[in-house]
Amino acid sequence: LDAALLRLAQDTETELRRQRDLLLRIQQFRSLWSRPRFPKPSVHPAPHSQPHSQPDSHLDDTVIPVLVLACDRSSVRRCLDNLLRYRPSMEKFPIIVSQDCGHAETARVIESYGSALSHIRQPDLSDIPAPPEHRKFQGYYRISRHYRWALGQVFRTFRYRAAIIVEDDLEVAPDFFEYFQAVFPLLRSDRSLWCASAWNDNGKTSLVDTSRSDLLYRSDFFPGLGWLLLAELWEELEPKWPPAFWDDWMRQPEQRRDRACIRPEISRTVTFGRKGVSQGQFFDQHLRFIQLNRNFIPFTRLDLSYLRQQEYDKEFLAMVYAAPRVRLEEIRDFPHPGAVRVEYRDRDGFKAAAKILGIMEDLKAGVPRAGYRGVVALVHRGRRVFLAPPPGWSGYDPTWS
Repeated sequence: LDAALLRLAQDTETELRRQRDLLLRIQQFRSLWSRPRFPKPSVHPAPHSQPHSQPDSHLDDTVIPVLVLACDRSSVRRCLDNLLRYRPSMEKFPIIVSQDCGHAETARVIESYGSALSHIRQPDLSDIPAPPEHRKFQGYYRISRHYRWALGQVFRTFRYRAAIIVEDDLEVAPDFFEYFQAVFPLLRSDRSLWCASAWNDNGKTSLVDTSRSDLLYRSDFFPGLGWLLLAELWEELEPKWPPAFWDDWMRQPEQRRDRACIRPEISRTVTFGRKGVSQGQFFDQHLRFIQLNRNFIPFTRLDLSYLRQQEYDKEFLAMVYAAPRVRLEEIRDFPHPGAVRVEYRDRDGFKAAAKILGIMEDLKAGVPRAGYRGVVALVHRGRRVFLAPPPGWSGYDPTWS
């Protein structure tokens, strides 16, 4: 009798959870049913087309979900607590936690938030066939499969028009949602942009201008680590989504197609996930020193039109190449105030300068982290420095990777 009662209680709890999840999805869809489905992109999108002259009349009320990718970290609570603390609206920014791995403890943590978020589970937990030389990278294959499934749920099943992607080991800044709400219209109107990220790869305290929390850049490097994409981009990427190493795949020229991301001077995310499939790669030497912005910037009240390609290329590149050119050893004692420019001409020159300046040295498909048209902006010893190629830059060389 006790066993039968226990089974009945478990079945009842399961049914109640199923009904609750169904109700949450109905509530999420309610605001979308009255809107048209997102338009299918053209077969050959034009990355360099000019910004649209007419704004989208639905921008202000677009629902932008936050998709949290989780696996077996019960510390996801830190990420979720942080998101819920700063979320300005449950209706505007619904949180969807997609869990892989089937880890029971992590599932219990996610379920404990009740109606504050939605919990979906990646159904395929099987091993993934991989080449013999990639057997030790099975985790990267699972992550790529999870991303594909979760993004498919967000854009195909739930029919959202955009989404912010967050992994379970990220903490967000107080103006995280404000930032993405402000840059969303830029992504909709400027075809030369394909994402916005909360992350600055060179965002250590000593490398940023702490007085310019409002400063944003265009970047040719895909940063990830808290990023916004549109449904149209997923339509483009999904058919060719890679089996593993999805982030480096995104950085290849075939995917980037000369498009840029927006990124901040001071990061709006930091990672606390030292342990993971990367075995703490870069964490102790770099990631744990990234500064998280603590000052709320009202981005939605600021004029961000300077980030549009035509204006940005004119103003930013003029500023870079108007800065006096100096050698690395001259920066500290350079007699004039203001920004300076350090020039590199080849891969070895870039890596040598990057090492001395303290920024990330690696390149992906020839693109430096946080770089735009070959230029990396940073702060060194309190002075703005542009690490830049010679004038007349002709493009990235993928062999530099």
